[in-house]
Amino acid sequence: MKKMKRTVKTNLTAWALLAPSLVFLLTFTVFPIFRSIYLGFTRYELGMMKPEFIGLKNYVDLFGSAIFWKIIGNTVAFSLMTVIPSMVLGLALASLVNHKRKGVGFLRTSFFYPVVMPMIAIASIWMFIYMADSGMLDQFLLKLGMQPMNVLSYKESVKPAMAFMYVWKEAGYLMIFFLSGLQNISGELYEAARIDGATGWTAFKKITLPLLGPTLLFVSTIALTNSIKLVDHIVIMTEGAPNNASTMLLFYIYQQGFAWFDQAKASALTVIMLVIMLAIAMLQFVKSDRKIHYN
Repeated sequence: MKKMKRTVKTNLTAWALLAPSLVFLLTFTVFPIFRSIYLGFTRYELGMMKPEFIGLKNYVDLFGSAIFWKIIGNTVAFSLMTVIPSMVLGLALASLVNHKRKGVGFLRTSFFYPVVMPMIAIASIWMFIYMADSGMLDQFLLKLGMQPMNVLSYKESVKPAMAFMYVWKEAGYLMIFFLSGLQNISGELYEAARIDGATGWTAFKKITLPLLGPTLLFVSTIALTNSIKLVDHIVIMTEGAPNNASTMLLFYIYQQGFAWFDQAKASALTVIMLVIMLAIAMLQFVKSDRKIHYN
């Protein structure tokens, strides 16, 4: 009897401690997801007292819209421009600072510093760099005797310019995960490889990359999903210009919900984005998990 009372008391204490987190999770994560799913099947615009059920019309309208597919294309293109470069740069930075030597702490802090800066602040800094004519980039080109580029005003250059800024910020974040993975690899493996006459590149290809498999899986999933759910820099730098060339999926959701006050269509777009992110995560784990070596 005493054991049962002790078990009940322990369980009640555990649930009491978990209750604040559960309430927070249900209120700000679970409920909004289910409400978005529901609103996606309705018409709910500014001034309406309650949503009006219309079935799949929002999804049919979106899939039949040329602007929607253009924005999906922009999002995919931006991901292709940022995910692999940020992972490669993050791994290179991690390899650079994965040694105990003088000044390595300063280097780690310097590489990670862009991560702690708010995206709004970073977008403001880079907008000044990219500013037409008077910006640092165009002034530098003028000094070299070249024509100013005004990269944020042309559809051919606006996404690469924003991708460059994002890679600069994201690489330090991914570096932390790669550094953790590198430090979990035994130095004895590299010593044995050196004794066998393996070069640095061979050791990296045959030892580092295979043993970084779990880290690469996690980092690639994080990098892909992060590249999709971006909005701050677009609001600050371009607002989707020129001609929606820089509009990404999350910014389009923001426009629908807060600029045009069409909460139903914004909810349908949110569901689409969630499905895309879940599909990416599942595909990554299903395809990559079989090839990964776990220590």
